[in-house]
Amino acid sequence: MSNAAPTSAADFIRGVAGQRVLVTAGASGIGFAIASTLSALGARVAVCDVSDDAIAQAKKALPGLVTCNADVSSDSDVDAMFALVARELGGLDALINNAGIAGPTGGVDEITPADWRRCIDICLTGQFLCARLAVPMLKAAGGGSIVNMSSAAGRHGYAFRTPYSSAKFAVVGFTQSLAKELGPSAIRVNAILPGIVEGPRMDKVISDRAKQVGISHQAMEERYLEKVSLRRMVSPYDVASMVAFLLSDAGANVSGQSLGVDGNVETL
Repeated sequence: MSNAAPTSAADFIRGVAGQRVLVTAGASGIGFAIASTLSALGARVAVCDVSDDAIAQAKKALPGLVTCNADVSSDSDVDAMFALVARELGGLDALINNAGIAGPTGGVDEITPADWRRCIDICLTGQFLCARLAVPMLKAAGGGSIVNMSSAAGRHGYAFRTPYSSAKFAVVGFTQSLAKELGPSAIRVNAILPGIVEGPRMDKVISDRAKQVGISHQAMEERYLEKVSLRRMVSPYDVASMVAFLLSDAGANVSGQSLGVDGNVETL
C-alpha cells in the first residue's frame, strides 16, 4: 500500500501494484483466488501449499508466482518459506494467513486429541508462526498488512465442529491483539470471516454431517443455506476481493476488524 493518503475517489483503487505478498495455502481454493486476484492487480506474490500437484497447477496458471511446499504448523517449514520470500521477493508488504483445515466432524466425546491438536496447529498456531517472521519484514518495509483467515464459525458456536470453531474464534482474538500491538508500526491487521464457501472442502463438510445425521447431501446443504440470509454460498473470489480491498489504499484506515464475507450467516 502506498504511504500517501488518498485524496480522490480514484485514489482508493490504488496501492496493490508492486506489493510483495505471501499467501499461505495459496495454490488452490480461496488461497489461489487471492493469489490470482492480487497478481492481476500487479502484486508480486509468493504462495506455499502442501500439495505439489496444486503448486504445479498454480505455477502454470500464474508463471510469475513464487512457490514452495510448506506446512504452516512446522517451524522448520515456515523458517524455510520466509527465507525463500526474503530471497525471491526481497522483503514483504503483506501476509495473508489463509492456511487452514476443516478438522474433524463429531461430538466432543468422539474427537481424538490428535485430530484436535492438528486442527489447532494448522488453523491457529500456523498463523502465529508466520506472523512472528513476517512482522520484522513488514517493519523493515515501513508498514504493511496482515490478513488472517477466520470464519463465520469464529463468530457463532458450531456444534460437532468444536476444534475448527475454537481455532477460528481464537484467530479473531489474535487479530485484535496484533492490531493493537502493531498499529504504531503502521501495520494493519484484520480478519476475514468467510461463510459457506463453494468448493470441495465445503462439499466434504456437508457430506460428513449428512452421513452423521442420516440425510442426503442435498438436504443437508439446504439446511446450511437456510441459515444464510442471502440463501447462497459465497465464491472464493468474493473473499479475494475483500483481501484486495484491505491491501489497497481504500483499506488504509481499516485495522483490528473482523469482516464477514458470508451472505450474513445468522447461525451455525
